[in-house]
Amino acid sequence: MKKHRDKPETAEAAEAAAVEEVAGAAGAAEAAAAADSAEAEAVEVAEAPERVAALEAELADLKDRYLRLAADYDNFRKRAARERDELRLRSQAELVRRLIEELDDLGRVAHLDPAATAAADVISGIELVERKFLRELGAAGMVVINTVDVPFDPAVHEAVTTIPTDDEAKDHTVAAVFQVGYRFNGTLLRPARVQVRMFTPAD
Repeated sequence: MKKHRDKPETAEAAEAAAVEEVAGAAGAAEAAAAADSAEAEAVEVAEAPERVAALEAELADLKDRYLRLAADYDNFRKRAARERDELRLRSQAELVRRLIEELDDLGRVAHLDPAATAAADVISGIELVERKFLRELGAAGMVVINTVDVPFDPAVHEAVTTIPTDDEAKDHTVAAVFQVGYRFNGTLLRPARVQVRMFTPAD
């Protein structure tokens, strides 16, 4: 009977000892972890000035690269603007060069002696100069908008008046051009001022 009573006491003691052993191991692990953490923090504090210096050097390098890039872009922008202006001036000079001969012809006609020149000759000379001007400007990219019996196009025409028509097929077509229009390399310089037919059914 006595041995039977001693068993629970022995089991309880063993269990208590096991708990104490586990607790001791856990405490040791926590202490080791705390020591490692403190050591790591000490290392980080010791290395902090070096890291700050490295970051400052990297920042200075990035700032220098940014300033160089900004200066390069500004130089590129100025160079592109200068080249664009030079190209425009060269294009204008080329167009004027092509019209010099026509200006000479116009000057000769303008300075004819009225007393010694027939009106028909003056008109013929002016028509010749006009044709040469239009030819050179056409070669440079100018298109004259001066056509009748074509559909009215608000992109190139300006309707200043209308005229009735009983022909439905001619509805909204150009009946007359009062002022010639011009387009240069796809850009409308001036719309043609026109008269437009409007279909009016006969009663």
